[in-house]
Amino acid sequence: MAFFSGNKQADDQDETAKNVFRFELVQKNILITGANGQLGNEIRRISVRHEDNFKFFFTDVNELDITNREAVECYLKENGIKYIVNCAAYTAVDKAEDDMDLCYKINRDAVANLGIAAANNGAKVVHVSTDYVFDGTASSPYKETDTTNPQSVYGKSKQEGETILLETCPQSIIIRTAWLYSIFGNNFVKTMIKYGKERDELNVVADQAGTPTNAADLARTILKILDFSEANGFKAGIYHYSNEGVTSWYDFTLAIHKYAGISCKVNPIATDQYPVKAKRPQYSVLDKTKIKSVFNLSIPDWEDSLSICITEL
Repeated sequence: MAFFSGNKQADDQDETAKNVFRFELVQKNILITGANGQLGNEIRRISVRHEDNFKFFFTDVNELDITNREAVECYLKENGIKYIVNCAAYTAVDKAEDDMDLCYKINRDAVANLGIAAANNGAKVVHVSTDYVFDGTASSPYKETDTTNPQSVYGKSKQEGETILLETCPQSIIIRTAWLYSIFGNNFVKTMIKYGKERDELNVVADQAGTPTNAADLARTILKILDFSEANGFKAGIYHYSNEGVTSWYDFTLAIHKYAGISCKVNPIATDQYPVKAKRPQYSVLDKTKIKSVFNLSIPDWEDSLSICITEL
């Protein structure tokens, strides 16, 4: 293709054609599943900054039922998808104990559908998993190589989803995260603000340790990883991501109320004083050394990210 003729009008047209040609060369199609959830909405919010490199296809169950293998296969083929970012998940941890079939259908079987379709169509998958794949008995941050031992239906379904994804589509990145919250959807931060305004006193578990994760930070990280992949190749494998630092649900609540200007009294209680159907990890701090090193990431402190989220709320 010639891009210079000596004729200004023709040259302008050729320059436009060249720019379009370049754009078509570099722009890659990304499917975001579970787009109406916390993480999906955060990716949608920042996607405009990445439109030079990527074209985004945001879907939830109404646009694409990922439990339907044929539908997934067709969608990838019709839209030339290069990357799938799977934000879809069954996350009702206690409800899952009684709703096992649906939990496994979304967290395991649908992930298999995505993996098979991706492998068949030359696509790559970024899949979001959870700290619940561990039993929570550790005393130091969990590494990607540590043995999984989920203690709940939710945790088991997510662990099996990880396994089947790597079997069906080895060109996958799995990102385990923990204590996710955002300005979207229902989450612990919003609940504690609501209860703090409505009640004079709250009891909150103080003997479970972990790290809150602002979904906006995770969304930015996922898109940075895809940018990195375009330039440096796709680094498949399991990674851990949360914000930096360690806290308890009790101290997390105190910080939420501090930034939200709420004066409700908060009492620390033990796990056995707050019975729930699904067992929670007592310790779910994740080691982020690998993801920071491989993708050259800097991760914000949990309290800094919390203050930003509450300011937005």
